[in-house]
Amino acid sequence: MMKRTLAISLLGLYGAAVIAAPAPVSDVTSASSDQRITELERKFSARTEAQHRQQEQLDIMQNEVNELRGAIEVQNYQLEKILERQRELYLEIDKRIESVKTQPSTIPSAAVNPVAVTPEVPYSANENGAYDKAVNLILKDRLYDQAIPEFQLFLQHFPDSSYVPNAHYWLGQLLFNKQDWAGAGEQFNSLITNYPDSNKRADATLKLGITEMERSNAARAKQLWEQVVAEFPDSSSAKLAENRLKGL
Repeated sequence: MMKRTLAISLLGLYGAAVIAAPAPVSDVTSASSDQRITELERKFSARTEAQHRQQEQLDIMQNEVNELRGAIEVQNYQLEKILERQRELYLEIDKRIESVKTQPSTIPSAAVNPVAVTPEVPYSANENGAYDKAVNLILKDRLYDQAIPEFQLFLQHFPDSSYVPNAHYWLGQLLFNKQDWAGAGEQFNSLITNYPDSNKRADATLKLGITEMERSNAARAKQLWEQVVAEFPDSSSAKLAENRLKGL
Protein backbone atom coordinates (compact mmCIF):
# COMPACT_ATOMS: atom_id res chain seq x y z
CA MET A 1 0.00 0.00 0.00
CA MET A 2 2.80 2.37 0.86
CA LYS A 3 4.58 1.55 -2.43
CA ARG A 4 1.46 2.41 -4.41
CA THR A 5 1.10 5.70 -2.56
CA LEU A 6 4.79 6.54 -3.18
CA ALA A 7 4.46 5.75 -6.89
CA ILE A 8 1.38 7.92 -7.22
CA SER A 9 3.23 10.79 -5.51
CA LEU A 10 6.23 10.46 -7.83
CA LEU A 11 3.97 10.44 -10.87
CA GLY A 12 2.27 13.59 -9.61
CA LEU A 13 5.60 15.34 -9.14
CA TYR A 14 6.80 14.26 -12.61
CA GLY A 15 3.58 15.53 -14.22
CA ALA A 16 3.95 18.88 -12.47
CA ALA A 17 7.52 19.14 -13.69
CA VAL A 18 6.48 18.35 -17.25
CA ILE A 19 3.72 20.95 -17.13
CA ALA A 20 6.09 23.61 -15.75
CA ALA A 21 8.97 22.91 -18.22
CA PRO A 22 7.69 24.71 -21.35
CA ALA A 23 7.77 28.18 -19.73
CA PRO A 24 11.59 28.72 -19.99
CA VAL A 25 11.66 27.42 -23.57
CA SER A 26 9.10 30.04 -24.55
CA ASP A 27 11.18 32.79 -22.94
CA VAL A 28 14.37 31.74 -24.80
CA THR A 29 12.58 31.65 -28.15
CA SER A 30 11.15 35.14 -27.60
CA ALA A 31 14.56 36.57 -26.69
CA SER A 32 16.19 34.94 -29.72
CA SER A 33 13.56 36.44 -32.02
CA ASP A 34 14.18 39.91 -30.61
CA GLN A 35 17.90 39.54 -31.18
CA ARG A 36 17.37 38.44 -34.76
CA ILE A 37 15.05 41.36 -35.45
CA THR A 38 17.57 43.74 -33.91
CA GLU A 39 20.39 42.26 -36.04
CA LEU A 40 18.31 42.48 -39.21
CA GLU A 41 17.43 46.09 -38.45
CA ARG A 42 21.13 46.86 -37.89
CA LYS A 43 22.13 45.22 -41.18
CA PHE A 44 19.35 46.98 -43.05
CA SER A 45 20.38 50.32 -41.58
CA ALA A 46 24.03 49.71 -42.51
CA ARG A 47 23.10 48.71 -46.05
CA THR A 48 20.89 51.76 -46.44
CA GLU A 49 23.68 54.02 -45.20
CA ALA A 50 26.15 52.41 -47.63
CA GLN A 51 23.73 52.94 -50.50
CA HIS A 52 23.38 56.59 -49.53
CA ARG A 53 27.16 56.99 -49.53
CA GLN A 54 27.42 55.34 -52.95
CA GLN A 55 24.74 57.61 -54.33
CA GLU A 56 26.54 60.66 -52.97
CA GLN A 57 29.77 59.49 -54.61
CA LEU A 58 27.94 58.92 -57.90
CA ASP A 59 26.45 62.42 -57.68
CA ILE A 60 29.90 63.91 -57.06
CA MET A 61 31.40 61.98 -60.01
CA GLN A 62 28.56 63.05 -62.27
CA ASN A 63 29.10 66.69 -61.32
CA GLU A 64 32.82 66.34 -62.07
CA VAL A 65 32.05 64.78 -65.46
CA ASN A 66 29.68 67.64 -66.25
CA GLU A 67 32.34 70.18 -65.27
CA LEU A 68 34.93 68.43 -67.46
CA ARG A 69 32.54 68.40 -70.40
CA GLY A 70 31.92 72.08 -69.94
CA ALA A 71 35.65 72.82 -69.78
CA ILE A 72 36.26 70.78 -72.95
CA GLU A 73 33.52 72.65 -74.78
CA VAL A 74 35.02 75.98 -73.74
CA GLN A 75 38.50 74.88 -74.87
CA ASN A 76 37.16 73.64 -78.20
CA TYR A 77 35.44 76.97 -78.75
CA GLN A 78 38.58 78.91 -77.87
CA LEU A 79 40.68 76.70 -80.16
CA GLU A 80 38.27 77.25 -83.02
CA LYS A 81 38.48 81.02 -82.49
CA ILE A 82 42.29 80.84 -82.51
CA LEU A 83 42.30 78.83 -85.76
CA GLU A 84 39.82 81.24 -87.31
CA ARG A 85 42.02 84.17 -86.30
CA GLN A 86 45.06 82.46 -87.80
CA ARG A 87 43.23 81.98 -91.10
CA GLU A 88 42.30 85.66 -91.10
CA LEU A 89 45.91 86.63 -90.47
CA TYR A 90 47.16 84.42 -93.31
CA LEU A 91 44.65 86.01 -95.66
CA GLU A 92 45.67 89.47 -94.51
CA ILE A 93 49.36 88.69 -95.06
CA ASP A 94 48.62 87.31 -98.53
CA LYS A 95 46.68 90.47 -99.42
CA ARG A 96 49.51 92.69 -98.27
CA ILE A 97 52.08 90.71 -100.22
CA GLU A 98 49.93 90.87 -103.37
CA SER A 99 49.40 94.60 -102.93
CA VAL A 100 53.17 95.10 -102.63
CA LYS A 101 53.77 93.06 -105.80
CA THR A 102 51.19 94.96 -107.85
CA GLN A 103 51.97 98.43 -106.48
CA PRO A 104 53.43 100.64 -109.28
CA SER A 105 56.75 102.29 -108.72
CA THR A 106 56.50 105.95 -107.64
CA ILE A 107 60.13 106.76 -108.33
CA PRO A 108 60.49 109.25 -111.23
CA SER A 109 62.19 107.82 -114.28
CA ALA A 110 64.69 110.67 -114.32
CA ALA A 111 65.68 110.20 -110.71
CA VAL A 112 69.37 110.11 -110.00
CA ASN A 113 70.77 106.75 -108.90
CA PRO A 114 67.49 104.87 -109.22
CA VAL A 115 67.47 102.10 -106.65
CA ALA A 116 64.72 99.53 -106.43
CA VAL A 117 63.01 99.85 -103.08
CA THR A 118 61.18 96.82 -101.71
CA PRO A 119 58.61 97.82 -99.11
CA GLU A 120 59.11 95.86 -95.91
CA VAL A 121 56.21 93.65 -94.93
CA PRO A 122 55.55 94.24 -91.21
CA TYR A 123 56.29 91.31 -88.93
CA SER A 124 53.20 89.61 -87.58
CA ALA A 125 52.03 90.98 -84.25
CA ASN A 126 50.34 87.67 -83.50
CA GLU A 127 52.60 85.02 -81.98
CA ASN A 128 50.50 82.13 -83.30
CA GLY A 129 50.69 83.44 -86.84
CA ALA A 130 54.40 84.17 -86.59
CA TYR A 131 55.19 80.73 -85.21
CA ASP A 132 53.02 78.92 -87.75
CA LYS A 133 54.65 80.85 -90.56
CA ALA A 134 58.12 79.77 -89.43
CA VAL A 135 57.08 76.13 -88.98
CA ASN A 136 55.31 76.00 -92.33
CA LEU A 137 58.50 77.14 -94.05
CA ILE A 138 59.97 73.85 -92.82
CA LEU A 139 57.10 71.39 -93.01
CA LYS A 140 55.17 72.65 -96.03
CA ASP A 141 57.49 74.81 -98.13
CA ARG A 142 60.80 73.12 -97.25
CA LEU A 143 62.49 76.52 -97.33
CA TYR A 144 64.91 75.74 -94.54
CA ASP A 145 67.26 78.68 -94.98
CA GLN A 146 64.34 81.12 -94.94
CA ALA A 147 62.97 79.52 -91.78
CA ILE A 148 66.11 80.36 -89.81
CA PRO A 149 65.58 84.16 -89.69
CA GLU A 150 61.86 83.62 -89.08
CA PHE A 151 62.55 81.67 -85.90
CA GLN A 152 65.18 84.21 -84.87
CA LEU A 153 62.63 87.01 -85.30
CA PHE A 154 60.05 85.01 -83.39
CA LEU A 155 62.38 84.57 -80.41
CA GLN A 156 63.20 88.25 -80.55
CA HIS A 157 59.58 89.47 -80.69
CA PHE A 158 57.93 86.90 -78.42
CA PRO A 159 60.43 85.93 -75.68
CA ASP A 160 57.60 84.99 -73.28
CA SER A 161 55.61 82.84 -75.70
CA SER A 162 54.74 79.24 -74.85
CA TYR A 163 56.23 78.36 -78.27
CA VAL A 164 59.72 79.55 -77.31
CA PRO A 165 61.04 76.06 -76.32
CA ASN A 166 59.91 74.62 -79.65
CA ALA A 167 61.32 77.64 -81.50
CA HIS A 168 64.73 77.02 -79.90
CA TYR A 169 64.50 73.37 -80.91
CA TRP A 170 63.55 74.08 -84.54
CA LEU A 171 66.22 76.74 -84.88
CA GLY A 172 68.80 74.42 -83.34
CA GLN A 173 67.77 71.66 -85.76
CA LEU A 174 68.06 73.97 -88.78
CA LEU A 175 71.54 75.10 -87.72
CA PHE A 176 72.45 71.49 -86.90
CA ASN A 177 71.59 70.47 -90.47
CA LYS A 178 73.85 73.25 -91.76
CA GLN A 179 76.62 71.90 -89.48
CA ASP A 180 76.71 75.17 -87.57
CA TRP A 181 77.67 73.28 -84.43
CA ALA A 182 78.18 76.32 -82.23
CA GLY A 183 74.88 77.94 -83.24
CA ALA A 184 72.93 74.70 -82.91
CA GLY A 185 74.51 73.94 -79.55
CA GLU A 186 73.52 77.37 -78.27
CA GLN A 187 69.85 76.79 -79.16
CA PHE A 188 69.73 73.27 -77.72
CA ASN A 189 71.44 74.43 -74.54
CA SER A 190 68.92 77.28 -74.13
CA LEU A 191 66.06 74.80 -74.35
CA ILE A 192 67.63 72.35 -71.88
CA THR A 193 68.62 75.01 -69.36
CA ASN A 194 65.55 77.23 -69.40
CA TYR A 195 62.75 74.77 -70.20
CA PRO A 196 63.34 71.50 -68.31
CA ASP A 197 59.73 70.39 -68.83
CA SER A 198 59.84 70.62 -72.62
CA ASN A 199 59.00 67.41 -74.49
CA LYS A 200 61.92 68.23 -76.83
CA ARG A 201 64.46 68.08 -74.00
CA ALA A 202 65.59 64.49 -74.58
CA ASP A 203 66.32 65.00 -78.27
CA ALA A 204 67.87 68.41 -77.62
CA THR A 205 70.23 66.87 -75.06
CA LEU A 206 71.18 64.11 -77.49
CA LYS A 207 71.95 66.58 -80.26
CA LEU A 208 73.78 68.94 -77.95
CA GLY A 209 76.07 66.00 -77.24
CA ILE A 210 76.61 65.54 -80.98
CA THR A 211 77.53 69.21 -81.41
CA GLU A 212 80.02 68.88 -78.54
CA MET A 213 81.55 65.79 -80.15
CA GLU A 214 81.84 67.61 -83.48
CA ARG A 215 83.72 70.36 -81.65
CA SER A 216 86.09 67.75 -80.13
CA ASN A 217 84.54 67.92 -76.65
CA ALA A 218 84.25 64.15 -76.19
CA ALA A 219 84.02 64.26 -72.38
CA ARG A 220 81.13 66.70 -72.48
CA ALA A 221 79.40 64.69 -75.20
CA LYS A 222 79.72 61.50 -73.11
CA GLN A 223 78.24 63.29 -70.10
CA LEU A 224 75.24 64.52 -72.11
CA TRP A 225 74.51 61.12 -73.66
CA GLU A 226 74.69 59.44 -70.25
CA GLN A 227 72.25 62.08 -69.02
CA VAL A 228 69.81 61.17 -71.80
CA VAL A 229 69.98 57.48 -70.90
CA ALA A 230 69.50 58.20 -67.19
CA GLU A 231 66.66 60.73 -67.48
CA PHE A 232 64.78 59.31 -70.49
CA PRO A 233 65.48 55.54 -70.41
CA ASP A 234 62.44 54.55 -72.51
CA SER A 235 62.83 57.18 -75.22
CA SER A 236 64.16 56.73 -78.73
CA SER A 237 66.74 59.41 -77.89
CA ALA A 238 68.09 57.15 -75.12
CA LYS A 239 68.60 54.30 -77.61
CA LEU A 240 70.49 56.61 -79.96
CA ALA A 241 72.56 57.92 -77.04
CA GLU A 242 73.45 54.35 -76.06
CA ASN A 243 74.68 53.68 -79.61
CA ARG A 244 76.79 56.84 -79.44
CA LEU A 245 78.27 55.78 -76.10
CA LYS A 246 79.17 52.36 -77.48
CA GLY A 247 81.06 54.07 -80.30
CA LEU A 248 83.28 56.09 -77.96
